[in-house]
Amino acid sequence: MKECLFYTKLEGGAVRCALCPHSCLIKPGGRGLCRNRINREGSLYSEAYGRPCALAIDPIEKKPLYHFHPGEECLSLACTGCNLRCKGCQNHDISQVKPTEANYYQLSPEELIVTARKHHQDIIAFTYTEPLTWYEYTFDCAQLAHENSMKNVLVSAGYINEEPLRQIVPYIDAANIDLKYFNDETYRRMSGATLRPILNTLKILRENNVWLEITHLMIPGTETAEEFRAMCSWLRENGFSDTPLHLSRFFPRYQLQQGYAPTPVSTLRKSKEIAREEGIRHVYLGNLPSSEK
Repeated sequence: MKECLFYTKLEGGAVRCALCPHSCLIKPGGRGLCRNRINREGSLYSEAYGRPCALAIDPIEKKPLYHFHPGEECLSLACTGCNLRCKGCQNHDISQVKPTEANYYQLSPEELIVTARKHHQDIIAFTYTEPLTWYEYTFDCAQLAHENSMKNVLVSAGYINEEPLRQIVPYIDAANIDLKYFNDETYRRMSGATLRPILNTLKILRENNVWLEITHLMIPGTETAEEFRAMCSWLRENGFSDTPLHLSRFFPRYQLQQGYAPTPVSTLRKSKEIAREEGIRHVYLGNLPSSEK
């Protein structure tokens, strides 16, 4: 464990986490909504620190990043935890559990760099769950990777406050951010988050010259064509016309297995047309066989 950054101590031993917009009030012995930040005797600790539950070597395109070092591989890692509650989460077995409820490795930032070098990997990807909820581990690993001339990739839902984001941005070379919906009520209902902080994250990453790609999972019945068009219009108007947009096909998962069907391929193709009409230059369809893209 490591003491967390970005929190305030309160009377009675409680703490207020300031990492993300949830601003969790955590009493002694309690945890934040992300499950891995715990109050121990009036101080907030990251229980996930140095405990990755997943390690793998992936093609960079899997993140997905299509315009950042294409054809190369990266060392991917994840700790447990997420500050969203997506009803269709594909990694809920590690994102929606405590660090002690999943198998994990003991791996310090220094050991991570050694592991990457051993496998001839020059890119590290923080991915699979929500790396910004195991912020201290992500930060220390990313900083050390940069000191060793390695590149860092952040795969995230982008639900973080501005100050911690700005502190870690200098060590992030590329990011794929999930822009899940363009309707605040839908964000709250389907993921337990809100839209504005994610839009702010996109702007900060772009302003700091982080290579950025965006993923939009298309769940049937959760958005209208007009909302999707409005999202693409916002992206164009805010300088993201050249940012690759990945439209990902949904398959029933987790809490969305009853009453939901896979996204029709025709919906993805129509959405690709809309995105291009709105000025998004690079649009890709994901979770489809190559023959259907």
